[in-house]
Amino acid sequence: MSNMADTPAFLKDAKDLLAEQGFATSDTWYHGTSSALVDSIKEQGLKRSGDKALKDAAKKTMATIGNSYTESIEPVFLTQSKELAFYWAEQAVRDRSVRVEGDQQPVVFTIKLPEELNIQVKPDVGAASLLLVKEGENFMAHLAGIYQVNGFSAPDIDLISADRLEYLNKLGMAYFNADIGVAYLDIITG
Repeated sequence: MSNMADTPAFLKDAKDLLAEQGFATSDTWYHGTSSALVDSIKEQGLKRSGDKALKDAAKKTMATIGNSYTESIEPVFLTQSKELAFYWAEQAVRDRSVRVEGDQQPVVFTIKLPEELNIQVKPDVGAASLLLVKEGENFMAHLAGIYQVNGFSAPDIDLISADRLEYLNKLGMAYFNADIGVAYLDIITG
């Protein structure tokens, strides 16, 4: 499980973003991923369903056990917090290390969108299903820690009846349902 102490200081932005109603948003978003994908992202931008190696590995596994694998087109997942993006980057590294060889580190990209694209960022209500499984519990525990360290009580959210915006504001979960071009991306380094 991720530990807040793992988060590099230069990515700790919750103290600037967090208020009683959750994380503030702007035209700047973040995406956490594995360092193994950096070259391809710098070349092609952030693609929907972007991790081809992981998808191929899953496809191969399903074929081996005789099941077909239906590829779903997933949007680009975003968050308004570098700290949360780092958490998801760590998960990406963990998920990939199970199926894909090689040394990988968590990395965070900044996405700065012009107004006409920024209005297309949506709260990720689909995350409700994630939050019902172990990975979701781990995320909620991590999130609670961030809130508490910054002097707020953990977000109380009823996944079934929650307002859409709570997924964005309280949980920092958003998505963009299109590829994001290289021009809008920057990798964050210390």
